[in-house]
Amino acid sequence: MAGSSQSVSGVAERYASSLFDLALDENALSEVAGALDKFQSLIDESADFKRLVLSPVFSAQEQLNAVSAVLEKAGISGLAANFIKVTASNRRLFAVPGMIKSFREIHARHRGEMSADVASAHALSAAQEKELKAALKSVTGKDVTINLTVDPSLLGGLIVQVGSRQIDTSLRTKLSTLKLSLKEVG
Repeated sequence: MAGSSQSVSGVAERYASSLFDLALDENALSEVAGALDKFQSLIDESADFKRLVLSPVFSAQEQLNAVSAVLEKAGISGLAANFIKVTASNRRLFAVPGMIKSFREIHARHRGEMSADVASAHALSAAQEKELKAALKSVTGKDVTINLTVDPSLLGGLIVQVGSRQIDTSLRTKLSTLKLSLKEVG
């Protein structure tokens, strides 16, 4: 299974790198980044759309038709829309979330920033996000772009991944650790 996720990651990085190069050549980095963020939020907000994107059950043509309609309705056009349509045509739509993540990382490096994946039990306020960015900047020495996801199963706290480092302060993990230590005692 690890080989499978590694090959998806490789596909995502190659596609994202190609899209980044095209966007850079066309001076459309911020436009493409915004469109990809909008598309990712559509995936995150709709279980049905997420199923369409990730499921191998749908044919390439069915995915292409559905994605084209969603892109048009969402107002996503240009290079980003063409990119997403190409991934659907090539039966790579399932890898688009990974491609978006890779694109964000490449874009952040281009701007001299690092990218951090943050999972929290609830949405962070603007002040909390600013404080987290400042804390991560003091640790990494670079400006940090935060890719925030909300995971209510964490119960509280955060899981922060910056590069190869992961900091897990989630209540779920602390409770699991406590449960294991209580089993050892009893």
